[in-house]
Amino acid sequence: MGRQGWVVWITGLPGSGKSVISRALQRKMLERGVASQILSSDELRRFVTPNPTYSQNERDVLYSTLRFVASLLARNGVNVIIDATGNLRRYRDEYRGAVERFAEVYVKCPQEICVEREKTRIDTLHAPRGIYEKASEGKASTVPGVGSPYEEPVRPEVVVESDKLAPDECAETIIREMQEFFRS
Repeated sequence: MGRQGWVVWITGLPGSGKSVISRALQRKMLERGVASQILSSDELRRFVTPNPTYSQNERDVLYSTLRFVASLLARNGVNVIIDATGNLRRYRDEYRGAVERFAEVYVKCPQEICVEREKTRIDTLHAPRGIYEKASEGKASTVPGVGSPYEEPVRPEVVVESDKLAPDECAETIIREMQEFFRS
């Protein structure tokens, strides 16, 4: 069997720029001759829980499924970029032992900027619309960072501040800081 793929989990608050940065990272890696597959929790959720309630049990199932799919792909030589909030630290920490090459990238962004971005974005890239607004109206009690906790990573391999850097700059920072990791 060939070399295992790597798994990079892009985590951060909703609206922090995870999806855009994931796509920029995928594109920039492909420009370097390294292919990857993005696994989006929002996209996967449409199949695993088509009528989501965002309950704790439902999130446990979603992140367990995400871990299984990412691990399976990596074992078969596919490089994986996980685009998912993963609001609880344990979701992300469980991956550390699941694959040989795993890295956590924290997209750090002040919540007030995330709220503004979420209000104005046109393409949600599979994310639900208006979550912060619904949370402020009491219609969504499980939004990470508002009604549900968002536990910041303790020791992420990379931190990018998406309020200070453009998505392409964030992707370049990830690649620069993890050059050895990305060598296939």
